[in-house]
Formats: sequence, C-alpha cells, structure tokens
Amino acid sequence: MKRTTIIRYMALALAITILPLMAQDKPALPGLTAAEPQGEASVSANYRLSAGDLIYVKVFQQDDLCSSLRVGEDGTITFPLIGTVKVGGLTIDRAVKAIYKPLDEHYLVNPQISITVLSFTDRHVTILGQVERAGTYNLKEQSSVDILEAIGLAGGFTRLANTSDVRVRRTVNGVATIIRINARQIANDSNSQNFEVLPGDTITIQERIF
Repeated sequence: MKRTTIIRYMALALAITILPLMAQDKPALPGLTAAEPQGEASVSANYRLSAGDLIYVKVFQQDDLCSSLRVGEDGTITFPLIGTVKVGGLTIDRAVKAIYKPLDEHYLVNPQISITVLSFTDRHVTILGQVERAGTYNLKEQSSVDILEAIGLAGGFTRLANTSDVRVRRTVNGVATIIRINARQIANDSNSQNFEVLPGDTITIQERIF
C-alpha cells in the first residue's frame, strides 16, 4: 500500500475520533445551563421589564458577555464590564440601548445586542365583588391593563354591579390608597380618560342599591 494512501486512512480515522467530541454540548455560559436560552416568553412591543423577570442578554460574537440575568427589586441588572444597568420599566428596545451605550463608549465598537425574556415575574391583580368570576388573575407578559380589560378577565360585571362605583386599592411605598372609578362613564364615553390597572392592585366592584 502506498504511503500516501496510508496517510489518508490515518487522517480519516483521526477525524472519526474527533468529530463526536466536537458534537458535545458547548460549555454553559454564566448563569445558564446551556450556551443559548432553552425557552422564551412571548413579549409584546410595549412590554416593560419588571423586577423578577429573567432575561437573556446576547452580544453578537462576544460569548463571554452573553448572560442570563434576573432583574433585581430595584430594576437593575449587573452586566459584565459595565456593571449595574437600570432596565426595570424599560421596553426591550430601550433596555438594549441602555446596555449598548456604555459598551459602545468604553469597550466595543457598535456591539450588536439582543434581549430575550426567558420568564416573567408573577404580576397579578385581584378582582372582587360584583363580577362573574372573582379571584386573582395573572397579567403574564402585560405590564398593565386598563380597568375594563381587568374586569373582563373576571368575566365582566354581574347584573347587580354598580358600574359607576369601582374601587381600586393600590399600595405605593407601603401606603395604601383607594381610587374610585366610574367604569360606566369610561365604557360609554370615548372622551373619558381610561384608568390603568397595575400589578398588585385590588379591584372591588360595588353592588347597586335598589
């Protein structure tokens, strides 16, 4: 057998040995069980990141910067190189820009960044009183809903509901307040300003007095 033929066989045998090793899973990135996110949540364009959301930040061709991060209670994440970044309350596009700016100014030239929401924190509203299905409802990917949408989650008003007297209990910085809403006027008057319900609100629909 010619020497060149023997060398080719040896090269083929070596390739067969190496290829299975190359096919193994890539090493996990910090905070991840795999190099890429294993699942993602559907996000609307106007969704705003909240404390507790789990996000995956990818910087193209910079694998050491790709990170799975939980948004802290103060709305911040800690990102490699640039440190603390405020993303809570921002849309995905705005959050990308918040990371892009310091990276571009100090470390990388025109970095290509994407953000994927892997899971949402629990954000719920409680709806009580004269609705068809009183209870607690998870807003999922929605940052908020308006008052009529929230009542719709509970099946709408009962026939005994006083739609002019809807009360929203909201706690801000430990202080609870009661807000009274005329849902009938909002529903019937297109010029009426709608009311935004926020996660954590408790909505109570009063009963009509005959």
